[in-house]
Amino acid sequence: MRPQKSCLNLFVILYLFFFSLYITFLNFPFTPKPQTHPLYRLLAGKFDGRKIKIGLVNFGGDAHHHNNSNSVETVNIDFEHVSKDKKWEDFFPEWIDEDSKWGPPRCPDIPLASRRRMGEYRGLDVVVARVPCGGGGGEKRGIRDVFRLQVNLVVANLVVENGGVGSGRGDRTVYVVFVGSCGPMEEMFRCDDMVSHVGDYWLYKPDLKKLKQKILMPVGTCQIASPFAETGDESWNKAHYHRKFAYATVLHSSEAYVCGAIALAQSIIQTNSTKDLILLHDSSISPKSLRGLRSAGWKTTLIEPIRSPFARKDSYNEWNYSKLRIWQLKQYDKLIFIDSDIVVLRNLDSFFHYPQLSASGNDKVLFNSGIMVIEPSECKFNDLMSKITKLKSYNGGDQGFLNEVFTWWHRLPSKLNYLKVFRRGDDRNREISENVYAIHLLGLKPWMCYKDYDCNWDMVDRHEFASDSAHMKWWKVFDKMPKRLQKYCGLTQHMDARIRKWRKIAKKAGLPDQHWKMNVKDPRQRNIID
Repeated sequence: MRPQKSCLNLFVILYLFFFSLYITFLNFPFTPKPQTHPLYRLLAGKFDGRKIKIGLVNFGGDAHHHNNSNSVETVNIDFEHVSKDKKWEDFFPEWIDEDSKWGPPRCPDIPLASRRRMGEYRGLDVVVARVPCGGGGGEKRGIRDVFRLQVNLVVANLVVENGGVGSGRGDRTVYVVFVGSCGPMEEMFRCDDMVSHVGDYWLYKPDLKKLKQKILMPVGTCQIASPFAETGDESWNKAHYHRKFAYATVLHSSEAYVCGAIALAQSIIQTNSTKDLILLHDSSISPKSLRGLRSAGWKTTLIEPIRSPFARKDSYNEWNYSKLRIWQLKQYDKLIFIDSDIVVLRNLDSFFHYPQLSASGNDKVLFNSGIMVIEPSECKFNDLMSKITKLKSYNGGDQGFLNEVFTWWHRLPSKLNYLKVFRRGDDRNREISENVYAIHLLGLKPWMCYKDYDCNWDMVDRHEFASDSAHMKWWKVFDKMPKRLQKYCGLTQHMDARIRKWRKIAKKAGLPDQHWKMNVKDPRQRNIID
């Protein structure tokens, strides 16, 4: 008879809970028929008839307790709504002063649950939140909505506080139910933690340690993120060193970046990193090139490429969505993805401490997808694939798409992914600082130029990408590579012909940088490859 009694107790708890909500919040979309309501189905069997305490977020009404016999207690969570004057751009600025002598920049406030009433909010078993859904229409509903972010942060802080993570008392299970067509922010509440979903009701059992790391991040990219290791949570730090990390890159469509990928692997190894190096590639990469990539240090895996649905046919980014395959590398707990036109100058291993999705800024509220900290997950990959035709990329490639998926991201220093682009007139020398971690080699790539100088100087419309300093840092990595790997970076007839053509054009135009006058000594020009 015990199972029947347990079910009866649960029925009574939920009935009283729903009836209390119905009486208190006439605008709340529940009916006093718990056995047919989605919440009943979501929570059935979770509490075995014991008394539960439920926190209600964003349901309005007076903030006070509802005690219903000995079965259920509900409490409204009191928080001040974020000012309507605050825009997403206020929390995700295009630029911040990362090296200010006055300390880190301040972020605008997002009010959370009232601290003076936190005693009333302790002991929560379930947090139920109604999710606002502002912003654009269609798939963009809820995207970059400050109030939606606030509600998610309020919920996350309540869950971590009541779960007791890092307190030494042992973690408590705290469930979350999100109500509304937009659902929770997936950047904060992972699909891996979703227990079930019925209509506009989502039930989550969050991973408390991962969620705690999220709420310790700045509210936006108005500050540089701090790694979780700096919080002093020793239990997390010890577990961190037993997790599996790797660097990853992707090659697709052609062999134009094989040399770059070889140099990338060698540059990581030259910084004394011992993490795995994973390279995903499609069938365009030849067996000969794969031998070179493996010899350079990559563990290679053949993938089916993914076409960018909004890219033009035969464009440079037509198959850039192949990058999404990195989320399928679930044998790793975390990856640092690096584009193959990047050279690493300093050890990056400490950045594995950061959560998904962490990256350096690019433009406006957007991050650059050339270097990203991500957490592989099959359900996240499936979620991404379900959205590729719904969320339009601003540039037709992966960067535009990922910025629509991960709107709440964490800022890494710009020197981690230093973009080789110079648009100010005072950058005449274009020297690269010694504190730069990695250079993103925009424009024509070093291996596509002569060793003597950056051939972006030869083209007026590419001058902003020209830097002999950055160019030579890539070639320093090349010079340290074994001879067997250097042969994969030869000049083809096409590459050499293009360089010669534009040198003549630069000479005829008399470009003032005068790189066209240089006596080129690159030995590769005497060993042209097919």
